Amino acid sequence: MKKIGFAVLMSLFLTTFATATLAQEWAFDVYLDKNKIGKHTFTLDENKLLTSRAKFNVKVLFINAYKYDHLSKEQWKDDCLSNIEVNTTENKVSTNVKGNKPAAGFEVTDGKTKQTLPECTMTFAYWNPKILTQSQLLNPQNTEYLTTTFNKLTNETITVKGQPTETTHYTLKGALDGKSKLNIELWYNLNGDWVALKSTTPEGYIINYKLK
Repeated sequence: MKKIGFAVLMSLFLTTFATATLAQEWAFDVYLDKNKIGKHTFTLDENKLLTSRAKFNVKVLFINAYKYDHLSKEQWKDDCLSNIEVNTTENKVSTNVKGNKPAAGFEVTDGKTKQTLPECTMTFAYWNPKILTQSQLLNPQNTEYLTTTFNKLTNETITVKGQPTETTHYTLKGALDGKSKLNIELWYNLNGDWVALKSTTPEGYIINYKLK
C-alpha cells in the first residue's frame, strides 16, 4: 500500500487557536474515505496554550498499514505564535520541532535546520478568522512555511453533530516553491466556528474531520 500523504496533510490539523478567554476543546473523529481511523482533539486553555493530539491507525486486511501519533503544544499571544513544541511518530519515524520568539522574528527548527520566520507567524489556526487572510502559514510538523490561498465558496447546509447546519464553505491551497502541498476544504457555521474539514491527499485519498 502506498504511504498515505499524512505528513504533508497534517498541517491542516496540527494547530489551532481561538480568541476566547475560557478553556475550550474541539474533538474530531477522523475518517479515511468512509473508514474511521482515529481522532484528533484540540484543547485551548485560558492562557492561550493550545494542545493538539492526534492518533491514527490505518488497517488493510486487519494489518496495521499506517500509524500516526502526534502531540503539539503551541503558545499564542495577540494572534501570533510565541512558542511551539511538536513530537510526531509516523510509523516508526519520529520528528521533533521546536520554535520560539527571540528579539526579532520567530525561530523554528526540526533539529537539523533552523529558519527565521516573520515575527507574527501563524500555523493552521482554523478557528481564528485571521488565518483566512494569511498568504503564508507554518506547517508545525515539518517546519515548511507554505504559501496559502483561501477562496470563499457559496453557503451550504451540512450535518454537524447529527444536526443540519448552515455553513460557509472555503477552499485552502498550500504550496512550497510552486509545488502543491495541500488541498483542503473548510466549513464554518454562521457564528464563525470551524465545524468540518475535508482534504484530498496527493495520492487521492479523502480525509474527513467530523465533530464529535
